[in-house]
Amino acid sequence: MNKIEQPEPWLRGTLTDVPPVQRAVLHALELAREDLDRWTDGLSDEELNARPGGLAPVAFHLRHIARSADRLLTYAEGGQLSAEQIAAMKSELDPGATRNELLAEIVVAMSKSAKRVRAFSEQQLSEVRKVGKKELPTTVGGLLVHVADHTQRHVGQAITTAKVVLTQRVG
Repeated sequence: MNKIEQPEPWLRGTLTDVPPVQRAVLHALELAREDLDRWTDGLSDEELNARPGGLAPVAFHLRHIARSADRLLTYAEGGQLSAEQIAAMKSELDPGATRNELLAEIVVAMSKSAKRVRAFSEQQLSEVRKVGKKELPTTVGGLLVHVADHTQRHVGQAITTAKVVLTQRVG
């Protein structure tokens, strides 16, 4: 890795035109993208789909990051999930994904998610929203923060699984 280390996105002084909550979410998505690029670099399609010790594969986490952000932002916008979103959710663990497909899905999802996050005003953050069939209560701000939290959680799991896969390659 010959790349010069730079500070994490939230320490780069970027996105100063974006309100603080949305900026933090955008920085989390940017960091996720950078970490996923770094830790999936060089993994084969087979390795991305591997389930060492029964762990969910890296491919699952990449799909889940992309698709869960879409679902959470749908709720933040006041919508309900479509049949397509539910079908996509049910296919996240499907085997056979290729690196190119997975990274293309992440790139598109992160770009769309960033636009959607930017569309919220600070005034909307306290608006009440309902999540899922049980209509669990939250707010727009709660959903936006959860997009960041949830994304980072799955990035960490993807990295851990990638490290396990890489140790199996060597060992």
